[in-house]
Amino acid sequence: MPQPSAAMTIQISSLEELRKTLAGAHARGEKVTGINLEALNRVVAHTPEDMTVTVEAGITLARLQTELARQRQWLPIDPPNPGRLTLGALLTTDASGPRRFGYGTIRDYLIGIRVALVDGRVIQSGGKVVKNVAGYDLAKLFIDCHGSLGVIVEATFKLRPLPEAEQFVQTRCESLERAGALIEAVIESEMTPVVLDLHNLAPPDGQGSNRFFVVLGFAGTREEVEWQSAIAHQLGLKEPASLDHEKKFWSSGPSPARISVLPSRVAESLRGLGVIPFVARAGDGVIYCRGGPQPDRAELPMKLIRRVKDAFDPRHVLPDLPL
Repeated sequence: MPQPSAAMTIQISSLEELRKTLAGAHARGEKVTGINLEALNRVVAHTPEDMTVTVEAGITLARLQTELARQRQWLPIDPPNPGRLTLGALLTTDASGPRRFGYGTIRDYLIGIRVALVDGRVIQSGGKVVKNVAGYDLAKLFIDCHGSLGVIVEATFKLRPLPEAEQFVQTRCESLERAGALIEAVIESEMTPVVLDLHNLAPPDGQGSNRFFVVLGFAGTREEVEWQSAIAHQLGLKEPASLDHEKKFWSSGPSPARISVLPSRVAESLRGLGVIPFVARAGDGVIYCRGGPQPDRAELPMKLIRRVKDAFDPRHVLPDLPL
């Protein structure tokens, strides 16, 4: 069994090895700075008729989506780098992508979870059926905790059918005021887009420097997509588009800053950032940007955060929550 030490990532080959490693580190009060769960990468159970799947935490999102697509199903989460992102990392960082406007985030699909605690115990919350509502919903506590409370080893999700059709359109705006007005018109319309993005990245044709782009995405039956596209056309969103702006943004440069604001304040917040590259989930109020002034940190309930951390990891063996 590997021995944990400072600045060391532990390679785990089984749940039992993980349990013993954590218990040993806890007993000795030694810090565990990273745990590699790539060996725990099985699809434990997929029940297409119930539209649920149970997986080990080391499986990548891309591989899971490939498995589910064989049954015309998917987990409707589209964060960056799905080929490298494991389901465990997806849960502990609450990563998401442009389709979050229509589909939500990973917490909306998690129905059950197994977690290895720092003292070696393995706990379970939720179940493997969608209507399981018994007990406290501890599963949500481990989402976006960055591995600070325990190690997620298995999770169960509800799924959705793959859409019959998907289409993207965009328009170029000369100002943030115009982009903001258009976004408001989209939200107040009959459309139900799955993507509502705003960005300022130059397109491949180079015709768009110093402009802003509003991108809409529709998904569903062909009739639904065509109907919504017609409404978008009436609002001026006529240009065929894709999610290439998303790939471009996340494939270049360091990790971006994240700013969360009310959706109604996205344009105002972007004006305060100056001329820097950004991608905004305009319908959700989430902005990713590089450069410019450091965003103000939101006030956090530090006493509550410390109490929860001390309850699950009293000796602080696992990493602290990054704040």
